[in-house]
Amino acid sequence: MKTVTEQGKEVFEYGNKYWLMLDEKETKRVYPVKEVRVEEMKWRKWADDWLVHLISPNVYRTPREALASFDYIVREGKFGTVEGFFAKYMGAVAMFFVSKRLKKRHHLQDNVREDLYEAVNEWVTAVGKHRLFMGGNQPNLADLAVYGVLRVMEGLEAFDDMMVHTKIQPWYQRMEEVIQKAVVAV
Repeated sequence: MKTVTEQGKEVFEYGNKYWLMLDEKETKRVYPVKEVRVEEMKWRKWADDWLVHLISPNVYRTPREALASFDYIVREGKFGTVEGFFAKYMGAVAMFFVSKRLKKRHHLQDNVREDLYEAVNEWVTAVGKHRLFMGGNQPNLADLAVYGVLRVMEGLEAFDDMMVHTKIQPWYQRMEEVIQKAVVAV
């Protein structure tokens, strides 16, 4: 469907983007009640529409953090010396300024960490104290979506701050354990 955003920009939306196409038997197994499916879709959309937009403003928040982020990218990306130098310094400067535009576009607080902290605590509250994951005893697609967004910050100051100043760590560690077990099983 073609829709218009709040800013007046025309975009294409896919109505079934968060809807899994399963046969009736599989649907009943994965989603025993309708509310489970609706909740999963809601949080997958939240991860795409809100949480992901908090990453760049947080990892490129200051020139120092932007440089540290690009240092990590260059190191892990195994760039050559010249390419790495330009990627690190030019990328850090560019993304520092891009992050400021994103902060404004998404109406983030002056201290963008606060938005990140609020978002991940909102997620933890939604999972609740009586479930290991949004999916219950096993992660569902919402768990995987949120984990995937947060995982990109690992090794950076924003990730460490998030772990210290929010309640996300126990859930995040459970996700890592489940994913590690799945990787080993393959």
